[in-house]
Amino acid sequence: MKLFGTPQARGFALLAATVAVAASACTPSPSGSAAPSPTGASSQSSTTSPAPSSATPTPETTGSTETAPVPNATATVNALVPGFPEQLIPVMPKTSVRSSSFDKDASLATVALVGTVKAPPEGVVDYYKTSLEAQGFKLVPGPEAVGNVTSLDFIRGDGETVNVSIRQKEGVSTFTIGANVAAGSVK
Repeated sequence: MKLFGTPQARGFALLAATVAVAASACTPSPSGSAAPSPTGASSQSSTTSPAPSSATPTPETTGSTETAPVPNATATVNALVPGFPEQLIPVMPKTSVRSSSFDKDASLATVALVGTVKAPPEGVVDYYKTSLEAQGFKLVPGPEAVGNVTSLDFIRGDGETVNVSIRQKEGVSTFTIGANVAAGSVK
Protein backbone atom coordinates (compact mmCIF):
# COMPACT_ATOMS: atom_id res chain seq x y z
CA MET A 1 0.00 0.00 0.00
CA LYS A 2 1.40 3.39 -0.94
CA LEU A 3 0.92 6.15 1.64
CA PHE A 4 0.52 9.72 0.44
CA GLY A 5 1.65 12.88 2.17
CA THR A 6 4.23 13.46 4.85
CA PRO A 7 4.25 11.47 8.09
CA GLN A 8 3.10 14.64 9.88
CA ALA A 9 0.17 15.10 7.47
CA ARG A 10 -0.84 11.44 7.93
CA GLY A 11 -0.59 11.91 11.72
CA PHE A 12 -2.90 14.91 11.60
CA ALA A 13 -5.31 12.97 9.41
CA LEU A 14 -5.36 10.10 11.93
CA LEU A 15 -5.85 12.54 14.82
CA ALA A 16 -8.65 14.32 12.94
CA ALA A 17 -10.38 11.00 12.24
CA THR A 18 -10.04 9.96 15.89
CA VAL A 19 -11.44 13.27 17.12
CA ALA A 20 -14.30 13.04 14.61
CA VAL A 21 -15.20 9.56 15.88
CA ALA A 22 -15.06 10.74 19.49
CA ALA A 23 -17.10 13.84 18.69
CA SER A 24 -19.74 11.77 16.90
CA ALA A 25 -19.94 9.51 19.94
CA CYS A 26 -20.71 12.58 22.02
CA THR A 27 -23.43 13.90 19.74
CA PRO A 28 -26.99 13.34 20.96
CA SER A 29 -28.80 10.75 18.89
CA PRO A 30 -31.89 11.69 16.87
CA SER A 31 -33.98 9.51 19.18
CA GLY A 32 -33.14 11.90 22.00
CA SER A 33 -31.26 9.42 24.15
CA ALA A 34 -28.87 12.16 25.19
CA ALA A 35 -30.31 15.40 26.47
CA PRO A 36 -28.63 18.63 25.38
CA SER A 37 -26.77 20.59 28.00
CA PRO A 38 -28.60 23.59 29.39
CA THR A 39 -27.60 26.91 27.86
CA GLY A 40 -25.95 29.41 30.12
CA ALA A 41 -24.92 26.72 32.60
CA SER A 42 -23.02 28.11 35.55
CA SER A 43 -19.52 27.01 36.38
CA GLN A 44 -20.37 24.38 38.95
CA SER A 45 -18.54 21.19 39.84
CA SER A 46 -19.50 18.22 37.78
CA THR A 47 -20.29 14.93 39.41
CA THR A 48 -18.44 11.87 38.26
CA SER A 49 -18.77 8.21 38.95
CA PRO A 50 -16.92 7.13 42.09
CA ALA A 51 -13.29 6.42 41.37
CA PRO A 52 -10.24 5.84 43.49
CA SER A 53 -9.02 9.15 44.88
CA SER A 54 -5.88 9.00 42.77
CA ALA A 55 -7.97 8.64 39.60
CA THR A 56 -10.62 11.29 40.24
CA PRO A 57 -10.96 13.39 37.11
CA THR A 58 -10.66 17.13 37.63
CA PRO A 59 -12.10 19.00 34.66
CA GLU A 60 -10.40 22.30 33.99
CA THR A 61 -12.64 25.32 33.63
CA THR A 62 -10.43 27.77 31.76
CA GLY A 63 -12.19 29.14 28.74
CA SER A 64 -15.26 26.91 28.94
CA THR A 65 -18.31 26.23 31.03
CA GLU A 66 -18.58 22.87 32.75
CA THR A 67 -21.56 20.70 32.00
CA ALA A 68 -22.87 18.34 34.66
CA PRO A 69 -23.81 14.85 33.48
CA VAL A 70 -27.46 14.49 32.53
CA PRO A 71 -29.24 11.44 34.02
CA ASN A 72 -29.82 8.71 31.41
CA ALA A 73 -27.52 10.49 28.93
CA THR A 74 -25.21 8.45 26.79
CA ALA A 75 -22.68 11.24 26.27
CA THR A 76 -21.43 14.25 28.18
CA VAL A 77 -18.66 16.83 28.13
CA ASN A 78 -16.12 17.51 30.93
CA ALA A 79 -17.30 14.54 33.01
CA LEU A 80 -17.90 10.81 32.94
CA VAL A 81 -21.34 9.91 31.64
CA PRO A 82 -23.47 8.13 34.28
CA GLY A 83 -22.81 4.39 34.17
CA PHE A 84 -19.43 4.80 32.43
CA PRO A 85 -17.69 1.38 32.74
CA GLU A 86 -14.56 2.35 34.68
CA GLN A 87 -13.63 -1.32 35.16
CA LEU A 88 -13.28 -1.60 31.37
CA ILE A 89 -11.76 1.83 30.69
CA PRO A 90 -10.33 3.21 33.94
CA VAL A 91 -9.54 6.91 34.10
CA MET A 92 -5.78 7.44 34.31
CA PRO A 93 -4.80 9.30 37.52
CA LYS A 94 -4.66 13.11 37.19
CA THR A 95 -6.67 13.05 33.95
CA SER A 96 -9.03 15.86 33.01
CA VAL A 97 -11.99 14.22 31.31
CA ARG A 98 -12.96 16.17 28.18
CA SER A 99 -15.81 13.95 27.01
CA SER A 100 -17.21 10.49 27.49
CA SER A 101 -19.91 8.33 26.03
CA PHE A 102 -21.40 4.93 26.71
CA ASP A 103 -24.06 2.94 24.87
CA LYS A 104 -24.80 -0.62 25.90
CA ASP A 105 -28.15 -0.98 24.13
CA ALA A 106 -26.74 -2.93 21.17
CA SER A 107 -25.09 -6.35 21.05
CA LEU A 108 -21.75 -4.51 20.98
CA ALA A 109 -21.48 -1.79 23.61
CA THR A 110 -19.57 1.32 22.61
CA VAL A 111 -17.48 3.30 25.06
CA ALA A 112 -15.46 6.45 24.38
CA LEU A 113 -13.27 8.66 26.53
CA VAL A 114 -11.30 11.78 25.65
CA GLY A 115 -8.92 13.10 28.29
CA THR A 116 -5.85 15.22 28.88
CA VAL A 117 -3.03 14.55 31.31
CA LYS A 118 0.36 16.10 31.99
CA ALA A 119 2.31 12.97 31.13
CA PRO A 120 4.34 11.74 28.17
CA PRO A 121 2.53 9.54 25.63
CA GLU A 122 4.62 6.58 26.86
CA GLY A 123 3.06 6.95 30.32
CA VAL A 124 -0.45 6.87 28.83
CA VAL A 125 0.51 3.84 26.69
CA ASP A 126 1.92 1.98 29.70
CA TYR A 127 -1.14 2.71 31.87
CA TYR A 128 -3.73 1.55 29.33
CA LYS A 129 -1.66 -1.33 27.96
CA THR A 130 -1.33 -2.75 31.49
CA SER A 131 -5.05 -2.21 32.22
CA LEU A 132 -6.32 -3.70 28.96
CA GLU A 133 -3.96 -6.69 28.93
CA ALA A 134 -5.07 -7.51 32.50
CA GLN A 135 -8.61 -7.83 31.07
CA GLY A 136 -7.54 -10.25 28.35
CA PHE A 137 -7.04 -7.78 25.48
CA LYS A 138 -4.06 -8.44 23.23
CA LEU A 139 -2.05 -5.69 21.55
CA VAL A 140 -2.34 -5.94 17.75
CA PRO A 141 1.15 -5.91 16.21
CA GLY A 142 1.96 -3.03 13.95
CA PRO A 143 3.36 0.46 13.94
CA GLU A 144 2.53 2.40 17.08
CA ALA A 145 3.10 5.87 15.63
CA VAL A 146 1.73 7.68 12.65
CA GLY A 147 3.48 11.03 12.49
CA ASN A 148 3.26 12.47 15.98
CA VAL A 149 0.22 10.42 17.02
CA THR A 150 0.70 7.22 19.00
CA SER A 151 -2.05 4.70 18.27
CA LEU A 152 -2.56 1.24 19.77
CA ASP A 153 -5.17 -1.34 18.81
CA PHE A 154 -6.26 -4.15 21.11
CA ILE A 155 -8.50 -7.15 20.44
CA ARG A 156 -10.18 -9.70 22.68
CA GLY A 157 -12.13 -12.78 21.65
CA ASP A 158 -14.00 -12.73 18.36
CA GLY A 159 -14.45 -9.02 17.89
CA GLU A 160 -14.07 -6.91 20.98
CA THR A 161 -11.75 -4.02 20.13
CA VAL A 162 -10.18 -1.01 21.84
CA ASN A 163 -8.15 1.79 20.26
CA VAL A 164 -6.01 4.21 22.25
CA SER A 165 -4.65 7.26 20.39
CA ILE A 166 -2.40 9.86 22.01
CA ARG A 167 -0.96 13.16 20.85
CA GLN A 168 1.30 15.33 22.98
CA LYS A 169 1.66 19.09 22.78
CA GLU A 170 3.54 21.30 25.23
CA GLY A 171 3.84 18.55 27.86
CA VAL A 172 0.13 17.62 27.79
CA SER A 173 -1.04 14.35 26.28
CA THR A 174 -4.51 14.31 24.77
CA PHE A 175 -5.82 10.80 24.41
CA THR A 176 -8.89 9.22 22.87
CA ILE A 177 -10.07 5.73 23.73
CA GLY A 178 -12.76 3.97 21.75
CA ALA A 179 -14.03 0.51 22.61
CA ASN A 180 -16.52 -1.91 21.06
CA VAL A 181 -17.16 -4.79 23.43
CA ALA A 182 -19.83 -7.40 24.09
CA ALA A 183 -22.64 -5.68 26.03
CA GLY A 184 -22.56 -8.52 28.58
CA SER A 185 -18.93 -7.83 29.45
CA VAL A 186 -19.58 -4.22 30.50
CA LYS A 187 -20.19 -3.78 34.20
